[in-house]
Amino acid sequence: MQDLFSSAHDDDDDRTTTTGRASAGAPLAVRMRPRTLDEIVGQQHLLTPGSPLRKLTETTGAKNIGPTSIILYGPPGTGKTTLAHVISQAPDRKFVELSAISAGVKDVRQVMDQALDNRDLYGRTTILFLDEIHRFNKAQQDALLPGVENGWVILVAATTENPSFSVVAPLLSRSIMLTLEPLTDEDIDLLIERALVDERGLNNTVELDDEASDYLIRMAQGDARRALTTLEAAAGVAVDQHGTGSGPAGITVEHAAQAMDQAVLRYDKDGDQHYDVISAFIKSIRGSDVDAALHYLARMIHAGEDPRYIARRLIVHASEDVGMADPTALQTAIAAAQAVQLIGMPEGRIPLAQAVVHLATAPKSNASYMAIDAALADVKSGRAGTVPKPLRDAHYPGAKALGHGVGYKYPHSYPHAITDQQYLPDELQGREYYQPTGNGREQMLGERVDRLRAILRNQPMPQPQPAPEAEPKTSEQQEPKSAKDNVADD
Repeated sequence: MQDLFSSAHDDDDDRTTTTGRASAGAPLAVRMRPRTLDEIVGQQHLLTPGSPLRKLTETTGAKNIGPTSIILYGPPGTGKTTLAHVISQAPDRKFVELSAISAGVKDVRQVMDQALDNRDLYGRTTILFLDEIHRFNKAQQDALLPGVENGWVILVAATTENPSFSVVAPLLSRSIMLTLEPLTDEDIDLLIERALVDERGLNNTVELDDEASDYLIRMAQGDARRALTTLEAAAGVAVDQHGTGSGPAGITVEHAAQAMDQAVLRYDKDGDQHYDVISAFIKSIRGSDVDAALHYLARMIHAGEDPRYIARRLIVHASEDVGMADPTALQTAIAAAQAVQLIGMPEGRIPLAQAVVHLATAPKSNASYMAIDAALADVKSGRAGTVPKPLRDAHYPGAKALGHGVGYKYPHSYPHAITDQQYLPDELQGREYYQPTGNGREQMLGERVDRLRAILRNQPMPQPQPAPEAEPKTSEQQEPKSAKDNVADD
């Protein structure tokens, strides 16, 4: 079973010493792993006195007080594994790490049985660290329940995916979910400074200039592991080029760039980042922030998002949020989708960008979207009614005898191809689903809809509302409008 789970306290490998400390051959991120909660950088909202994490690491006080299961949810490199290892350092603890990739239900049950023996025979509490719990299927997660519920183990589960969607409800209800946030630039700067001077780290063998430090912080994007891994690689480049020169090797931004050619954006196409970025993308277009919309488009393209998925979202948005305020937006979105299919990437980014610019800068209306949802709500609630007889199909023998099509007024036989006639069922007469806004093209369309409804209902034609009288303008107010002023008129 050594390939499935291991104990950091009982089974040592070539990367750890018998005291549990990382050996000199371990990666810098492992060597610099905090040993106590006080050494942890960031996540201070989880480390207040009396917090669940504090309770799990306390060496004094009443026993059996504290959570029996916690779920650490957050992006990579924010300290989930570190927190699990710190919890394991408390007295009378056995730390077991289970592989969510290779372990099965049988392996989970074996850990639970051993944990029960350790508690009853030796008085030792087993800390079961389960990384990437979202990879466990329902049966595997259900196998954890007896041990958690009966206190055989303290489960510390880590995941980068929202537990509300990836963890079964019974286990979620028995756990405390702690959300870890990406580290701030100040946090990453502190970690780098610590690693440069600590004897477990680079031990003053290299120096880091300000430009290189800023580069490492920027590229880390809140990920401590990435920051330290890149620092270690950059130090290796600097030492190699420094050779046998005197003094510590200096790390420049060029050395750091060689260690990391480009930023690897945090974007999991199957996880929360996927949904968060596409949500921000659509909301930026809806909010008419063209710059933010292009930023999120760039993030998705850079991360390898399927351009056809982006194009489909643009088509939906063109109808949902722009609609009849600018009917050409849908044409642009469809054309961009077709262009992506024809030319592929990377050239497909150009028509996608054109569509984004069009939609973000277009006047907005969700009237069509709201109209169909209002109509569907009536249908779902039973407000349907029968089709008026004049509108029914009359193209079959016997239809006339049933009154189908009788009295139908052919619109093209009337001026402007419209006349008074009932189209809605009796139960829905007078319902007005479509409510045009005053934005863009829809302002003129709204006036036309009012006239059409008046004719259909044989009502007096609505009179146009007179424009409010304008106050006399000063000479300054008569100056030509700026480009910024014209935007509000679109």
